[in-house]
Amino acid sequence: MMIDFYWYPKCSTCQKAKKWLTANEVDFEAIHIVDTPPSKDELKEIVEGSGIDIKKFFNTSGQQYRELQLKDKLPEMSEDEKLELLSSNGMLIKRPLAWDGKKATLGFKEEDYKNTWS
Repeated sequence: MMIDFYWYPKCSTCQKAKKWLTANEVDFEAIHIVDTPPSKDELKEIVEGSGIDIKKFFNTSGQQYRELQLKDKLPEMSEDEKLELLSSNGMLIKRPLAWDGKKATLGFKEEDYKNTWS
C-alpha cells in the first residue's frame, strides 16, 4: 500500500506525521501541498472515498481561510465550488492529508494513524 502524503515541510504537525510513517515503515510519497496540491478530481475522489465531510478538509486555523472569510462563505458554497477552492490553494487544505485510494486521514493524531495506517 502506497500513501499519497500531502504535506507542508515547515508545518510541525506534518513533520510529526512523516516521522511516524517512516518509523512505522509505511510506504508513502511525500507531496508538497502548496507546490502540488491535489487536483479538483483527486479531492473529489478523496472526499467521496473517505466519507469525510468536505468541511473538514479546510484548514480553518490558516491565515488564508480567515483572509477569505470562508467561515461565512462556506455554508453558501456548493461542493463543486469548495473543491475548486481547495484545489486552487494548498494552504486552504488541512494538513497533512494522507490517502491510499480507499482511506484518508486529515491532520495528525497518532491514534488515528495507528488505526488507519498500521
